[in-house]
Amino acid sequence: MLILALNTAFTTMEAALVRDGEILADARETLPRGQEKALPGFVEALLKEEGATFGDVGRFAVVTGPGSFTGLRIGVAYVRGLALVTGAPALGITSLEAAIPAGMEGASLGALMAQRRPPDQTWWVQGISEDKGIAPVREVGLEALSAMLQGFHAPIFMDGAEALGEAAAKLDIRPMRPSAVTAALKAGRFDPANHPPTPVYAREPDATLPAPKP
Repeated sequence: MLILALNTAFTTMEAALVRDGEILADARETLPRGQEKALPGFVEALLKEEGATFGDVGRFAVVTGPGSFTGLRIGVAYVRGLALVTGAPALGITSLEAAIPAGMEGASLGALMAQRRPPDQTWWVQGISEDKGIAPVREVGLEALSAMLQGFHAPIFMDGAEALGEAAAKLDIRPMRPSAVTAALKAGRFDPANHPPTPVYAREPDATLPAPKP
């Protein structure tokens, strides 16, 4: 089965093609703005490179966040549209699921930095077991994260680990980066019914939507 996965949750737009667990192609482009205009051509170019069309895709996947409020909406809307037109199912993969290597056995924790500026640093965290999130994503501060990690023996996929200070040396901390490739690899193992392509914000959006006119 051919799987097309997208990641527009951050400033780097990504797409990946995987067939039966084999990575066929992946592409990325740093684009802080204008993803909604660039995404269709970006994806079509990747498919063309592999001699494939949207009709060949058996499953679509998208990284659903947390991440950029606008970026998430762009990717999710695009994948939903592709699924509607082609009839192929669409799945959502959280940013933490997409950051932890596919096929990893046992439990692990993903901690993706949300706010980087001290003293207000925060992380989005999610427990992962057998590739899947086992609890909803939530946002925690440094104090809460440090308490959570005391005596933690499973692998921790984390960025911004230097904020933990000396405690980091006692933990099994590994680098992490959400990617379309990982999302595509995991999408083949997930049940679409349990992984809908719905944005995961884990916080209120920074932008305020205009109030309806009276």
